[in-house]
Order: sequence, then C-alpha cells, then structure tokens
Amino acid sequence: MASSIRDIYITGLQNAHALEAQAIQLCNRQVERLENYPEMRERLREHAEESRRQQERIDQILNTLGSSPSTLKDIGTSIMGNMAAIGHAVMQDEVLKNTFANYAFEHFEIASYKALMEMAQAAGDSSAPRLLEQSLNEEVRMAQWIEQNLSPTIRRYTQLEAAGQTSGV
Repeated sequence: MASSIRDIYITGLQNAHALEAQAIQLCNRQVERLENYPEMRERLREHAEESRRQQERIDQILNTLGSSPSTLKDIGTSIMGNMAAIGHAVMQDEVLKNTFANYAFEHFEIASYKALMEMAQAAGDSSAPRLLEQSLNEEVRMAQWIEQNLSPTIRRYTQLEAAGQTSGV
C-alpha cells in the first residue's frame, strides 16, 4: 500500500523526535563521565538542552499536523543512546571514541533535518521549515564545534595518557 507524502513526512518527524531522544541520552551519559575535558562537558550539556528544544519544535510540528511522537521509537532510541555510551565507557580511549561517534551522529542529524525540510515542502507544510531550520543550524554548530575541538581533544588525551593520568574521560 502506498503512503501519502504527508504520512512519509510524519514518519520522518517521529523518527527525528526519537533521534533527539537518543542524542539527549548520549550527551547526558557522556557528561556524567567527563572529568578531564570541562569544555566538552559543558558543550555536551548545552547540546542536550538544544536537543530537548528540538524535540519541542518537532512536537509542535506534529501537533499542527494532528499527530504525535512515537513513544516506542523514543524509548528504543533512548536505550540505543545509553548502550552506545556504555559500549565506549569500557574503552581506554573513551573520549576519542565518543568524539568520533558524536561527529558522525551530528552529521546524521544534519542530513535528517535537511530531509525533513524537503519533506515539509513536498507535503505543503509552509510553517515547519522555519522550526526545522532552527534545529538544523544548531546541529551544524555542534558538528563544527566537535570538528574545531578534535585536535585539542586528541592532544589532551595523548598528553594525559603519556603522563599516566586518567586520559579517557
């Protein structure tokens, strides 16, 4: 059975809402463990709040369309976020693994918001692109922050590791 463009768009919005649930969990788990990277801890804390606001924007769009987020998807992706953070926690180079994963995850979110903007246009939703663009811009800024801080993070990690100090988190 063929889906309507509106149905495809709503599914995309529900998926993005769940993706933000995963982002919140990823950020929160990392914030709890970071000790030697205060700038990163603060930026991840800020981004968790941005992700909450992004979920609120998606809620607003879904409500306008007479729909709501998928609780099942939200729970599933939250669990995935927790599991990913736990998986890296056992690694000596946890901070590097998290940084690489965060960079990839931000680009996945960027692509998702760009796709949602296209879907909104195709579905005739003229009010959502402004809200989606706001979220897109936040994701772009976070990806840029990670990229700008990649070299300093690697340098700090290697210096701490070479000095025999706690380097991973």
